[in-house]
Amino acid sequence: MTIVLSTPGLATADEASNGKDTTYYISLGDSLTTGYQPDVDKDTDVAYTDQLYAQLKQRTPGLKHIRLGCTAETTESLINGGKCDYPNATSQLDAALKALAQHRDKVAYVTLSVGANDILLNCASPAGTLDGACLNSRSQTMAKNLAQIAGALRKAGAKGTQFVGSTYHNPFLGAWLQGAAGQQAAKESAPLVKAANTGITQVYKSTGFKVADVAGAFSSDDFTTQVNVPGAGEMPANVAKICQLTWACTKQDPHPNADGHKLIAGTFAAVLAENDAPGAGESPTPSEPTTPGTGESPSPSEPATPGADESPSSSESATPAPGTDTGANDPTTDGDLAETGASSSTPVLAGAGLAVVAVGTAAIYFARRRRAGEES
Repeated sequence: MTIVLSTPGLATADEASNGKDTTYYISLGDSLTTGYQPDVDKDTDVAYTDQLYAQLKQRTPGLKHIRLGCTAETTESLINGGKCDYPNATSQLDAALKALAQHRDKVAYVTLSVGANDILLNCASPAGTLDGACLNSRSQTMAKNLAQIAGALRKAGAKGTQFVGSTYHNPFLGAWLQGAAGQQAAKESAPLVKAANTGITQVYKSTGFKVADVAGAFSSDDFTTQVNVPGAGEMPANVAKICQLTWACTKQDPHPNADGHKLIAGTFAAVLAENDAPGAGESPTPSEPTTPGTGESPSPSEPATPGADESPSSSESATPAPGTDTGANDPTTDGDLAETGASSSTPVLAGAGLAVVAVGTAAIYFARRRRAGEES
């Protein structure tokens, strides 16, 4: 049965007709959750959330997807709103909490990816360098906001609801291809991104979330293993993966391509497999923050040997055609996708301009401007 959501998190389908088998997956976050692709400059259904939903639905036939992600969302805007329009809800978090309240005992999974934009869109100085003071301040604010978000979601969930949040891959590794200065920039970016991911991981674990280690899946810190990439020569494994799995090496854009989203979906699926059936288990009980770097979640299987400058290609998972345009956070309703987020006629503040983030002496250009409406 097709379910259509006229507003985020508020289902119009008659649950009684589906009986007790109807369950829900709620996805929240930024452009990592919306499948934004720079080649079409739009959100698409290639998103890891859609691929993960397809996998979860295979083992949970009655599962429905409430898709709430918003491109360019920060931890602050996810709480307070302002980036995307959510009818009958003030923000993405508000929409999620209402969905959890309405379907409290039927929400099986909640996933969250947010925090990267807090730093990327705010800490570039006019001189094109990374502002250390800003980075420190924003990281602390991000952690506080993330704890508020995760804590509120966890409190609103039922005993059997599984909550999983993600770390982030390191797109700055793409600078490696720019020569000596770029290689130095790539190396210097690693500890900064790792520190941010450590903070994200600590917050998730302290609020009772499981962690999908996307950074680990992308081998973000592996400069040691050398990979021979046809047409590009030998390079570190982490650089090869960034070139294979994102647009960082082809369009200087940090977003994952179809293969990247497939790997991220697999990383989440590996964590959720610990409690396969909805209601069979639950997320860890919230506790005091753990020591960073301890108790890491299991790493998924390694992908195929990276290729150079690959563009998105179709995955083998049971998903719609990768890269299909879903509009400005308005996925087409086609049976499995719930219509959420802003309507196609509503201007979406999906980008805060062109963010210039520099590490060392090489500038790396990311966060391409979304042309949604006439925002400037």
